[in-house]
Amino acid sequence: MADELLSIGIDIGTSTTQVIFSRLSIENTSGYFSVPQIRIVDKQVIYKGEVYSTPLKTRTMIDADAVAILVEGEFKRAGFTPRDTRTGAVIITGETARKDNAALVLERLSGFAGDFVVSTAGPDLESIIAGKGSGARQYSEDRSCVVANIDIGGGTSNLVLFDRGETVCAGCLDIGGRLIRVSSDLYVDYVSESVRRIARWKGISIAEGERTSREALERICGAMNEVLEQVFGLRPREGILSEVQTPGSSAFSVTTPVDAYFFSGGVADAIYGDPGEPFRYGDIGMLLGAAVKGGRLAGGGRLVRPDETIHATVVGAGTYTTTISGSTITYTKNIFPMKNVPVLCLSGEEQDACFEGRSEVLEERMRWFGRQNDSEQLVLAMKGRPNPGYAELKRLAEALARAADAVYRPETPLLIIVECDMAKALGQAAYHAGRGGREVVALDSIRVGDNDYVDMGRPLMGGLVVPVVVKTLVFG
Repeated sequence: MADELLSIGIDIGTSTTQVIFSRLSIENTSGYFSVPQIRIVDKQVIYKGEVYSTPLKTRTMIDADAVAILVEGEFKRAGFTPRDTRTGAVIITGETARKDNAALVLERLSGFAGDFVVSTAGPDLESIIAGKGSGARQYSEDRSCVVANIDIGGGTSNLVLFDRGETVCAGCLDIGGRLIRVSSDLYVDYVSESVRRIARWKGISIAEGERTSREALERICGAMNEVLEQVFGLRPREGILSEVQTPGSSAFSVTTPVDAYFFSGGVADAIYGDPGEPFRYGDIGMLLGAAVKGGRLAGGGRLVRPDETIHATVVGAGTYTTTISGSTITYTKNIFPMKNVPVLCLSGEEQDACFEGRSEVLEERMRWFGRQNDSEQLVLAMKGRPNPGYAELKRLAEALARAADAVYRPETPLLIIVECDMAKALGQAAYHAGRGGREVVALDSIRVGDNDYVDMGRPLMGGLVVPVVVKTLVFG
């Protein structure tokens, strides 16, 4: 019988703020006489909230109280309370992630989000989430093809490439529909720094407080589209590409032909439909959509309409951020939920040393990592080895426990994530190897990377598995 989790997705973007609720079903998919295999077997969006204009106090400050009121109202309309939510995400995207109080806004919203919700603003992760929410990843998997998703919002364009359902690369550019804001008579109210760079690149004059023309704005939007085309190899790459790369994002490089292009985000509606009155939102979003629609990315018969456009990121946040640990795990005490725990990935050499029973290098690395993150608590992550022998597993457990005893206070738990299916035996051995009965949590079948953070939720399916979100916290 399936267990159900209520998941919330909150997306605070440059232009809009949205809330959705989803229901996730998890189930043991193995046979009666097999090791349990717990999987998320169904995801269903059960409520989509209104699309609100993101409330700002100033150009550099989000109105946290106003955002909280919006979210509270959506809870009431959906018929849920914060205590009902078990997982999900609050995501601050685009230019909004660079506002002075972005982290404070996440803190303000944490009370609405239940006890296990990821709060993230990493541009690469946003790109992947949007690509999942739009349906691009599923399309790539179902058809065994290469699919690009381009999520064009108010402040940024999030890019992701999937090959047969696997993420190949992700990145983000400061290209969006709210980067120029104009009055009804085309006086310029705001120009972003990335637009200034693009305008200089094309020799176009634009300045705040001055009147512009539709022609000038169309030329700028055409130049933005050219930059997007450069990313995907449809034009020669130029220096402007690096100038508009979003801080904290990865360089996006396409080395394989793309079979299908998906567009999501608010601007996508102007790509798939009639843009209509170009300045009805007081910005260049409709003109940018028209430029992309008439360009090389949307041409050539490779354009596919997504399942979601403006809702793509928030749907992805609510339904695709959670994974489930393996079922052969250890936790010596239910100390969940745990939020925002930094991940320290052991290198191959460090893991080999621990398998040999040596902990000195790991102890030194843990102390350094604690100073860098101003945090004693961390997750030790490693690949592990398939089917390790008892002796080498015991040596590994002793090395990890010895490092924890050398670095941690006694009340700090030892948290371990390993890719290979070995967490139960490793966790139990580490618990017995340590001094003073230190609590141990060991989870497997989860992949993490350097600079990631982990949230661990309350155990599910009678304690068999732990829901986990792996995320990257980046504020530009």
